[in-house]
Amino acid sequence: MESVKCLIVGGGPAGYTAAIYASRADISPVVYEGIQPGGQLTTTTDIENYPGFENGIAGPELMATMRAQAVRLGADVRTGAVTEADLSKRPFRIVIDGSHKIAAESLIIATGATAKYLGLPSEVKYRGLGVSACATCDGFFYRKKTVAVVGGGDTACEEATYLAGLCRKVYMIVRRDVLRASQAMQERVMATENIEVLWNCNTQEVLGDEYGVTGARLVRKDGEVFDIAVDGFFLAIGHHPNSEMFSQWVNVDKEGYIVTDGKTSKTNVEGVFAAGDVQDPLYRQCVTAAASGCRAALDAEKFLKMK
Repeated sequence: MESVKCLIVGGGPAGYTAAIYASRADISPVVYEGIQPGGQLTTTTDIENYPGFENGIAGPELMATMRAQAVRLGADVRTGAVTEADLSKRPFRIVIDGSHKIAAESLIIATGATAKYLGLPSEVKYRGLGVSACATCDGFFYRKKTVAVVGGGDTACEEATYLAGLCRKVYMIVRRDVLRASQAMQERVMATENIEVLWNCNTQEVLGDEYGVTGARLVRKDGEVFDIAVDGFFLAIGHHPNSEMFSQWVNVDKEGYIVTDGKTSKTNVEGVFAAGDVQDPLYRQCVTAAASGCRAALDAEKFLKMK
């Protein structure tokens, strides 16, 4: 069994930033990148809201740069995913890919969250080419254009009103005849002139060409099928935090997000820390994930020095 001081699980902006700080703190971090090295940003094209890149940077390039920086500073970054975990006592027992066993003195969980999609083949085909699950990340590219937002809850209403400030027109595709959002959010949507709600509709197909999304084919509850022309197609039906492997040990909220102590990254298990989207149901931005990775590494460093 391999023994490590600090094990970081997850290879997105939170995991890589934690690895950078942990390396500089000389606590010899070992990072397992999981099933999607680089996280959700590897499915994003240009990122224009991450500080330090005047002309923006492609998501995969930013993640590759973060990874390279962590490696240069001494992090041991590996391919593999956690398949078993026992956090009942220290050192924590972790199994990678069903065979490699690790005893970790500290653990940083940075496994992220997965956006919920409709499950359409066309949705997969145009992901990153007009299909997005983050209006804050990608809305800037659709200024003065027409977009659609799928969903009827608070998140969908927030995304739609945000996009309405940038876009010429925003369709909200809602499968019921009412919004599930809070009354305040509903009123905000209804008061926004360039938002049109398409009630009782489901998406049958995302339409597009070699350049990206051009529209969506919808079906109403009464069976009517019709197309709308859009340049962007935004999913706002929720995220699923990748916390299942650890939820037997660490506290999670009703949605599965890991609960941390105040402004720290500490979980209810001493020596276990959480960073990034796996503990953030609110912001879910690259820059906030990176910041929480920094906090987790600093918390882990302090914890190890006190032991």
